[in-house]
Amino acid sequence: MPFLRALALTVPNACLLAWGWRRWLCACAAGALSAAALPPLGWFPVLFLTLPALVWLLDGVVSAENSPRARLRAGFVTGWWFGFGYFLAGLWWIGSAFLVDGDRFAWMMPFAVAAMPVGLALFTGLALSIAARFWPDSGLRVVVLAIVLVAADLIRGSILTGFPWNSFGQTIGSNLVLAQTASVTGMYGLGLLAILIFASPAVLIDEAPLRRRIGAIGGGLAGLALMAAFGLWRLEGQAQLPDSDTDIRIVQPAIEQSEKWRPENRDAIFQEYIDLSERPLGKAGRVGQKRILVWPESAVPFVLSETPYALYRISQALDGKMSFVTGAIRVDRSGPRPVYYNSVYLFDPEGLVLDAYDKVHLVPFGEYLPLRSYLNAIGFEKLVDVPGSFEPGFRHKLMTLPDGSSFLPLICYEAIFPAYSGLGSGRPDFLLNVTNDAWFGMTPGPYQHLAQARLRAIEQGLPLVRAANTGISAIIDDRGRIRERLNLGVSGVLDAPLPSAGPLTIYARTGNVPLLLVLVLLSGWVLVRRPRAP
Repeated sequence: MPFLRALALTVPNACLLAWGWRRWLCACAAGALSAAALPPLGWFPVLFLTLPALVWLLDGVVSAENSPRARLRAGFVTGWWFGFGYFLAGLWWIGSAFLVDGDRFAWMMPFAVAAMPVGLALFTGLALSIAARFWPDSGLRVVVLAIVLVAADLIRGSILTGFPWNSFGQTIGSNLVLAQTASVTGMYGLGLLAILIFASPAVLIDEAPLRRRIGAIGGGLAGLALMAAFGLWRLEGQAQLPDSDTDIRIVQPAIEQSEKWRPENRDAIFQEYIDLSERPLGKAGRVGQKRILVWPESAVPFVLSETPYALYRISQALDGKMSFVTGAIRVDRSGPRPVYYNSVYLFDPEGLVLDAYDKVHLVPFGEYLPLRSYLNAIGFEKLVDVPGSFEPGFRHKLMTLPDGSSFLPLICYEAIFPAYSGLGSGRPDFLLNVTNDAWFGMTPGPYQHLAQARLRAIEQGLPLVRAANTGISAIIDDRGRIRERLNLGVSGVLDAPLPSAGPLTIYARTGNVPLLLVLVLLSGWVLVRRPRAP
């Protein structure tokens, strides 16, 4: 027994006693290992080790530093290294985009791969700096950790256009059963529960009575069991809704990004889209149903609205029977210079344009270059090769099909923002995400993107249609179940019924307001219960 106890205390003691670069290395390793919980691995039980390790590292900071200022500084450095490891291990694949046009952009890859984790880690650094300042000497410190990390995620998802990719909620959001709780809490609330649950074993080394320590850990496990029970009930215990009377046909051509914009490939790429669109109906398709043909983001390598032959050929493929939705570059030439938009067009079965949506939330450095005049001067360019930069659209909106049903278009990474999938202007019948993940090749990126888009379906109780040039095209029902999919790198056509919209979820009704209230109440509870510093 003494040997087993000593063995069990090895990791806590290593974290508590780590100093200087050893503490930073431990924090970085804990953060990097936490990224294994993200897609495509989804090894969320690893958080039972990494989050307690983070608690113990902060315990060591607080016990070693006497002054509040020193705790703030040491907490920030520890949190920054944890965040750097987490974001580097979770986002390294972004460098693949800079190799698509390697002659121009390969030199930028090391800066991008390192710079993004460096910047994103500032949020975890600030969070743990605040945590170290108010760190209690009790099990309440797990609650403090959850509050500050979720607050950091909320801010990260909003400030400077926002980048909520791989929030802590996503560590369990890729597990379909556990992710069902997002229908109540949303992505950020899912993160709060994940941290409270998986950090709870940190109290094992406390000096509190054994009964209290077991109770804290038992509470975490009970919370996990309740989430699992709720998820199973939502997935298996409720009757499955009948499908709508509309079918979807998704075209995924799997065109290499390095080949897409070569002028000599233009006609062949367009013909590939037409050939795939005119294939016979797949086995999951229903004969005689209304049908929507969907092409992905910026599908063709030319301005579709200015190419009459392409529009005519598309109208032939529709044959008066299918509505058509496609991502495309839109150009407004009414002003002194052309203005480019990343857009979605909606066509009726006769091939006439019914509506267009311009992407509101553009990707920095991909679709536009912040501080363009300064960065151009030192050699930086945006990745998407159109003259100038894309301009953002005016607002998000629903698009209405000829039969009166509607969908909410989400272009590319707009699908990672929870707020965009719930609009006050009305509830759509489904969400539609067009994207092009060919930029990231055969890496974890497309899997992470799919998992985050799927979480929007669960949060809103709405089916999601996802069309990718390559990436992972899929039809997903209102509870996040993937009905049909085309895997990464596969060229083909996906035919399937469009699932029906589910009941309005709690999260769809309330958004993040209850979570903000919970964070405020938990913060007040911690401050009241926390012993005053000597």
